[in-house]
Amino acid sequence: MRAFVREASKVVVIPGMNCDTDQIIPGRFLKSDRAQGYGQYLFHDIRRTSAGALDEAFPLNQAGAETATILLVEDNFGCGSSREGAVYALVDHGIRAVIGPSFGDIFYNNALKNGLLPVRLNPEICRALADHLAHAKDGEVVVDLQASEVVLPGNLGTHPVVIDAFARDCILRGLDEIDMTFTFMEQIQDFEAKRLASHPWLDR
Repeated sequence: MRAFVREASKVVVIPGMNCDTDQIIPGRFLKSDRAQGYGQYLFHDIRRTSAGALDEAFPLNQAGAETATILLVEDNFGCGSSREGAVYALVDHGIRAVIGPSFGDIFYNNALKNGLLPVRLNPEICRALADHLAHAKDGEVVVDLQASEVVLPGNLGTHPVVIDAFARDCILRGLDEIDMTFTFMEQIQDFEAKRLASHPWLDR
């Protein structure tokens, strides 16, 4: 996965509490070849009109949104089914961080395993940021995982980014759990050699 150290970006605000994984990527697209990218399916049904055309009112369809790498979402984002494809769709679209008051538990863990940084902030701060961005759409947010902080525009201040220490190390280094295991290969091989030397019957 791609390492995440520091991301500075304008922010797209995605409205709606309890935005579930089926809204993030409808289940019918999960059979698609991910090598072709899931980004094209992100919010597929809710960002389009009933006729299938892109809805100009949807935040991701508005001018300038295509360069944003950070989303601001509402409470319980990513709830519902456990589909990892929801995270794939966000990552393949180019989203690096999602800021919100809370996230679905499985979505949150899937995000960490795929280099997508979920940033939990106090609901009042999230509302204040949404209000600020409504009047200053080019307002930039800096998510600095190295410094474990998020810097908000205006007078909204700097706030801590708190995630599991192991997940933080993996994301900073751009390593998933399998890649991280391989970084200990020398120690693993040394252990196995000593184990076989002391218990030779294991090799029979």
